[in-house]
Amino acid sequence: MRSDSSKPLGADHDLQRCIEYLKTVDAPTISNAIEAFNLRPRNEGFTPCDIRCIYPELGRMCGWAVTAQVETITKAHPVGLETFRPLFEAVQNSPKPAIVAFQEIGSQPHLAAHCGEGMSTTFQRLGAAGFVTDAAVRDIPEVRALGFHYFARGGVASHGNFRVVRVGVPIHILGMVVRQGDLLHGDENGLVQIPAECLGRLQEEIEAIRTKEGGMFNYIRSSEFKLEELLRRFYH
Repeated sequence: MRSDSSKPLGADHDLQRCIEYLKTVDAPTISNAIEAFNLRPRNEGFTPCDIRCIYPELGRMCGWAVTAQVETITKAHPVGLETFRPLFEAVQNSPKPAIVAFQEIGSQPHLAAHCGEGMSTTFQRLGAAGFVTDAAVRDIPEVRALGFHYFARGGVASHGNFRVVRVGVPIHILGMVVRQGDLLHGDENGLVQIPAECLGRLQEEIEAIRTKEGGMFNYIRSSEFKLEELLRRFYH
């Protein structure tokens, strides 16, 4: 990816320009561009439809993952304000914007909420743009008013027996593996994890896809449209 026409994103990434560019691109285009690098199987690196974009009106979310495993079902782990300290410190110390991502390690990830107005406000104050979970969220209207992104299964009224178990570990969001510091992108189409290995040429690939698809769609919509010509273009 390039932050402008002359300066490549390398060891001295202009991270903010990287984020701002990716926010101009929809998740399907990013997913298609990543495929060109053959870094992972095509059925990995994104979330299924179980994970919903709760606030599509907020536009695209992009940022650096801060990960944690939490548990809301049993009372098997200690609970207390001190368990939140490493989580909040990890968000504060993360590149910005941060995206807080939780995995429920209890037996019923659909049962309880992982984040509400209080946590969202705190995360936002520490530099996070959004929250991702394989479970639920709550305080839907209040968090919408904050302009803070939610990606979750849906809404639930209670947080159950919530406690933070581990911070900064690899987590699993219904098929999408997320590691601390991974770059995440999400919109109403879903969430994508962007491999660091492709960042140097990702913008080039995205723009190539936009050009190719733009020409294809223009032809399909034109008065010249014929099926045989469309099929020819698909294979060339």
